Amino acid sequence: MPELPDVAVYCEALSRHYTGRTLLRLDVRSPFVVRTFEPDVHELAGRRVVGFRRMGKRIVWQFKPDMWLVLHLMIAGRLHQRPAGRRPTGKHDLAAFQFSPDAQGEVDATLMLTEQGSKRQASLEVYATAEEVAALDPAGLEIEQASLAEFRARLTAENHTVKRALTDPRTFSGIGNAYSDEILHAARLSPVTWTSRLDDEQIERLFDATKRVLVEWINRLRQECGEEFPEKVTAFRPEMAVHGRYGQPCPACGRKVARIRYTSRETNYCPTCQTGGKLLADRSLSRLLGKDWQQLMTSEE
Repeated sequence: MPELPDVAVYCEALSRHYTGRTLLRLDVRSPFVVRTFEPDVHELAGRRVVGFRRMGKRIVWQFKPDMWLVLHLMIAGRLHQRPAGRRPTGKHDLAAFQFSPDAQGEVDATLMLTEQGSKRQASLEVYATAEEVAALDPAGLEIEQASLAEFRARLTAENHTVKRALTDPRTFSGIGNAYSDEILHAARLSPVTWTSRLDDEQIERLFDATKRVLVEWINRLRQECGEEFPEKVTAFRPEMAVHGRYGQPCPACGRKVARIRYTSRETNYCPTCQTGGKLLADRSLSRLLGKDWQQLMTSEE
């Protein structure tokens, strides 16, 4: 699932390419991708794009006259630039956005929404007021602007595993399975430590690691795409320390990265760096943590 760094870079690229341009046509191949009925999604055609912004893991498009399109890519949704005039005819194509020429009079490309796999989870929602859009916001803390005191208050407001706290969209904005693994490795904390048991030094370490990992990855992804549109958005990157690296050596200590699995999800961690050398057993953990573990491993917000 695209998380905060990926969505932030998507928003920047969308702003560079499409702010100020008019949406000429919207072709929807999969009717299930549109989750609202009023206003009609096709009413967006003919409206000028005012801007794009991130709301958690969602991308909010603002049009003038007032109308908003809210895109949630979920797990497998992606945005791509295709040749100008391209229609959504491919197996994984959901919708295509055709825009007016840019300031130089060039129609550079079609913006295509795709989704891999058989499940259709990505969504488009259309709203007529800013208040309706705001109601969708889970209001998680934005880490980049947060103070240590704000971070501590959110983290300890409820007692959950630190992994679930990081990935709860009502607690922190935009962090999911991949970057929570990277943050916890950087902070040298076990994913199953309860937030109520963290001392001041551990909370500060987690705060610093969260800011550092997110900023580092935003900058890395910016450099990767440059002025082009980001085409290689993935939750599994070879430069990551532990996420998606089960059985591979930890870059810090060399021990093999371990994992905890729940249904189709997994959490990756280094036993030496994070759990005092202990391996965390999947079955016993699922019994011990119950709903807390299930919710953190299945969150899609």
